[in-house]
Amino acid sequence: MKILVTGAAGTIGSAVRRHLGDDYDIVSLTHRPADFPSHVADIGDLDAIQPAFEGVDAVVHLAASISVETPWPEIHRDNIVGVYNIFEAAHRAGVETVVFASSNHAVGMYEFDNKPEIYALDHPLVVDDQVEVRPDSYYGVSKVFGEAMGRYYSDMHGLRVFCLRIGSVRADDDPTSDDAGASSGWLNLTPEQTYERLRATWLSQRDCAHLIERCLANTDIHFGIYYGISNNPRQFWDISKARRELGYEPQDSAPERPA
Repeated sequence: MKILVTGAAGTIGSAVRRHLGDDYDIVSLTHRPADFPSHVADIGDLDAIQPAFEGVDAVVHLAASISVETPWPEIHRDNIVGVYNIFEAAHRAGVETVVFASSNHAVGMYEFDNKPEIYALDHPLVVDDQVEVRPDSYYGVSKVFGEAMGRYYSDMHGLRVFCLRIGSVRADDDPTSDDAGASSGWLNLTPEQTYERLRATWLSQRDCAHLIERCLANTDIHFGIYYGISNNPRQFWDISKARRELGYEPQDSAPERPA
């Protein structure tokens, strides 16, 4: 199975190449030259990216402007126009499956309205794929747009589309590292509250790659929205659907911060 990974040099793209490279024929799309073979093009340019899609069975779309604080012009270029270009290029090339990296920020206001109490182990709120979308930023809005675009291409053009509302994937893969407490500035949390948040939202690189692989291996579902977190002590995003429908079995769990 030949897989195109966009944003292949990023944290998740690197995890996909590392964990799935032995089982899939992976080709890459990056916006600048990388230290591995890749098709270099801007996802905002449909004609420039189209050659990367030829002969591909599935696309894992990770390339995006990823910060919650990203201003609208960049979000529009990368996460609106770019997302259309990815789905359209996949359709034109006859690609069967697109795994779209959505985000928890598509429903981020549920967390924002309930922080920091939502991070407690006994808090009752659990957000599933049936809730109304409530984006917390332009970034979140763009992920809602991407999910809608995926639904359109699934219904109108027959693509198999998996939208993953991904939690907190860290470059160091460690939710207890010294800089983790500064990673949620938009929520105005204290460092200790952020560590508690990561005990609920962390998605290890290994589990992230496994979740993506479960989408690639599925041949029954034509469209679905799934949350991606590890097997953490607190889970306010519901991963039961991913377990049930995809066979997702996370192996990692965010530990308590060392004293």
